[in-house]
Amino acid sequence: MSNTKKNHGSQSRRQFFRSAGIGAAAMAGMPLMANPMSDEVTARKITEFFSHGEVVLFQGDSITDAGRNKQREMPNEASSFGAGYAHLIAANLLEQLAGHGLTFYNRGISGNKVFQLADRWDKDCVDLKPGVLSILIGVNDYWHFRNGNYDGTPEIYENDFRKLLDRTRAALPGIKLVICQPFVLTGTSAVDETWVEPFSAYQKIASKIATEFDAIWVPFQEAFNKAIEHAPAVYWAGDGVHPSMAGAQLMAIEWLKAIG
Repeated sequence: MSNTKKNHGSQSRRQFFRSAGIGAAAMAGMPLMANPMSDEVTARKITEFFSHGEVVLFQGDSITDAGRNKQREMPNEASSFGAGYAHLIAANLLEQLAGHGLTFYNRGISGNKVFQLADRWDKDCVDLKPGVLSILIGVNDYWHFRNGNYDGTPEIYENDFRKLLDRTRAALPGIKLVICQPFVLTGTSAVDETWVEPFSAYQKIASKIATEFDAIWVPFQEAFNKAIEHAPAVYWAGDGVHPSMAGAQLMAIEWLKAIG
């Protein structure tokens, strides 16, 4: 085939996609969300956010835990991070910021609620002396109340969360906080529409606390709400709480976007 025919074919293909309402990103097979570290401005902001030699700690429940090896809680090690969003973020940043000498820890524990974070906070946070602390907590504070295994309320969640962060700031005055929005996806094996209204109270509290403590806010719920326009909820989180591989990647990208 001549170059002229090839060029004509490419042009015709572009015209077809435009007339069908499909943009250049779809033509190129672009992902739903591009990696923020591939954007020059965002990458520079992310680079400036982390100090050289800084400790970065991920805290939370099973979503953060993601099956990590709790018998080997080593920094910057795959088995110690599990297979979730924290692993993906740490791996991305360790590669992109290779000269920064960053140390990453994951201390999420499955089933935790805020008061259980507090019970282990000296060992699993303060003693590690993080410069950056990322927390995703809240779904169990509601879920365990819903199934009758916990008598917590939104007010208890708020008070416990505020006390935990007051304690953290007192011990680590210069810490940079990242508060992640707890999320659920309806139409899945564990979550239906009756979750939405009561759980939104916990989401609003987390947002309020992020503002109060001048923390970076990571809007996971909004990211998943957009994602389900492209694939069903079970694709992103089979039970509506624990993310799939795709869901974990979506979370990692959203976290990096928030930092940048």
